[in-house]
Amino acid sequence: ITLIIEKTGLKDARQCTDPYITVRVKDLNGTNLTPVQDTPVASRTGDTYAHFNVDIELQKHVEKLTKGAPKERFTSTECFAFMEMAEIKPGPTVTELYKKPTDFKRKKLRLLSKKPLYLHLHQTFHKE
Repeated sequence: ITLIIEKTGLKDARQCTDPYITVRVKDLNGTNLTPVQDTPVASRTGDTYAHFNVDIELQKHVEKLTKGAPKERFTSTECFAFMEMAEIKPGPTVTELYKKPTDFKRKKLRLLSKKPLYLHLHQTFHKE
């Protein structure tokens, strides 16, 4: 799977210093299933978006992911997002952003903002 990380919405994106995203693939116990990957620093920031336009190649084929395993992404220490297995499909994806601290087990999720700010991705699948 290739994730094209397009942009992420933040209330004060222009004030973030060197924003980047860390991509982690976790099982239900919070154990890493693949190596952790960081994006380069955002190519540009506006008032409400940090633009990345970068490809991240996941190191595991989608059929080999554990059923129910969350796919987690983090932007430095500002917020985090995740994808359920049902959301892993080719094409554009928009995911909600949650307040820190990062909650790998997703017990106490709190949205980052009342504003409609999301992480924008595009997923591409490759044959094994």
